Amino acid sequence: MTTIGYVLTGILAVLAVVLSIIILMQSKRSAGLGAIGGGGSGGGETYWSKNKGHSVEGALEKYTKIGGALFMIIAFVINLVG
Repeated sequence: MTTIGYVLTGILAVLAVVLSIIILMQSKRSAGLGAIGGGGSGGGETYWSKNKGHSVEGALEKYTKIGGALFMIIAFVINLVG
C-alpha cells in the first residue's frame, strides 16, 4: 500500500469514530413500522417535522448522511489504491 493508502486509512478510522459518536448522539425513533404507512403522528406534517432541519436533531441527521457518504467514498478509493 502506498502512502496515500495509509493516509486515507487513517482518515477512514477517524471518520468511523466520529460517525459512531454522531449516531449515538441522535435521539431514538420509536415510530416503528407504523410510520411506513403514515400512521405515526396523524398522517400529516407537523410544525416540528417541517422545521426539523433547523434543530440539533436535523443537523445530526445531515452530518450522519454526509459522513456515511464520505465513509463509502473513502473506502472505495482505498480499495482502488490498494
